[in-house]
Amino acid sequence: MSDFIATHGLWSNEARRQAADVLRRVEADGINTVRLVFADMHGITRGKTLLAGSLAGAFEDGCAITSTLLLKDTSHRTVVPVFAAGAGIGDADLQGGGDVIMVPDPATFRVLPWAPGTGWMLCDLYHHDGRPVVASTRRLARAAVDRLAARGFEYVSGLEVEFYLTRLEDAALALGDAGQPGRPPQVSLLHQGYAYLTEQRYDQVEPIVEILRENCLALGLPLHSLEVEFGPSQCEFVFKAGTGIRPADDMILFRSAAKQIARRHGYHVSFMCRPQLPEAMASGWHLHQSLRNIRTGENAFAPSDGSDGLSGVGQQFLAGLLAGAAGAAPFSTPTINGYKRYRPNSLAPDRVAWAEDNRGAMLRVLARGAAKLRRIENRVGEPAANPYLYLASQMVTGLAGIEGGMDLPPPVDSPYAAQVEKLPQTLDAALDRLDTDPLLRAAFGNDFVDHFLLIKRAEVARYNQTVTDWEHREYFDLF
Repeated sequence: MSDFIATHGLWSNEARRQAADVLRRVEADGINTVRLVFADMHGITRGKTLLAGSLAGAFEDGCAITSTLLLKDTSHRTVVPVFAAGAGIGDADLQGGGDVIMVPDPATFRVLPWAPGTGWMLCDLYHHDGRPVVASTRRLARAAVDRLAARGFEYVSGLEVEFYLTRLEDAALALGDAGQPGRPPQVSLLHQGYAYLTEQRYDQVEPIVEILRENCLALGLPLHSLEVEFGPSQCEFVFKAGTGIRPADDMILFRSAAKQIARRHGYHVSFMCRPQLPEAMASGWHLHQSLRNIRTGENAFAPSDGSDGLSGVGQQFLAGLLAGAAGAAPFSTPTINGYKRYRPNSLAPDRVAWAEDNRGAMLRVLARGAAKLRRIENRVGEPAANPYLYLASQMVTGLAGIEGGMDLPPPVDSPYAAQVEKLPQTLDAALDRLDTDPLLRAAFGNDFVDHFLLIKRAEVARYNQTVTDWEHREYFDLF
């Protein structure tokens, strides 16, 4: 290859300027290695670590990486026989396990404060002829941002992320612990549960939370608050609102950073929705979102006359989120475990409904007071979701509401008793809804949706073939 990035016009002039700045910083700051990573289908970061001297070459030709990483389930197993012809891979270019090209985004460069001399950068994936890789999820979120921009809107979102922060007691590194997946680590609590937002509980976790805080700020993450949640050793980090795909990039970086920092200090962070810990509460990812008028800079969800409620655009966006919720469920809740969060009266939704400032509803509308704060909080997501797919699903379904001039159904007073459509109760059911959803197929493309279904259905099939603890307790002595 010879300057792959320039040949295919993959960088703007601004990106080239940023790349030159990165090279100068790498030299000036004594950076030894740079991690080039991308988010796979599950939002897990994968990539390669380059020596600093190799970065200039990657800024010309990208960095080759095996395409089978796009065919892994959550156990890191390749779900199809890539070396067999006609294996059912939707993107034929992935047949045979050849390479794709990681193209760094120099705007995402960070120096990792917990790993001295280490840089970090997000990448986008391309084929050797310059075509975007179908399964590159970051491109889908960027495309959704562009569609909104064509209508005169900028997407604004903020993250509330719950997770479990525990002390690592046994890292499960004995020879017999290996596997796909291996034995999970053994942990102990940092605080007991159900003392929600108490200062005493917060002080018990403050030593490691302070380390996480310092590192998040050093990375430039827009951290707003640190909170003790309901469950034992459950925390929540809240981030300030950002625009476009920046909040998704931030979520990718935060999850990787939190797990790595905690591990280096003898702790463990898990974004699993409902871990099998005694008295555990499910963790959610609450997504606050609105639209900004590009021309005026004003919040497009606020009525122009200053009255309470959502504007017409806001109501249509909300109607689109409702109409697309069931089909988009695999993007907000992509794990088998995540559907065990949807329980009545649990602060998690179980049906497709909206209400004003009611945390039991799937869509909590905050539409009083300052115009700049008018927004919709979607409470459906799990913190393990791929952030690019979660945000993209919100953008495309909300935009469909605007473009279709959808009418907003009335709010509900009792979110867990309302006579409305229920959310899918299992990942299997959610995948079936996605499979037949014309809007999401049109927005994301049939090739991507089919690829996503291939990966996730393989995960479901493996789960269905596994003998669980529940089954053994239920049947082994009884029969």
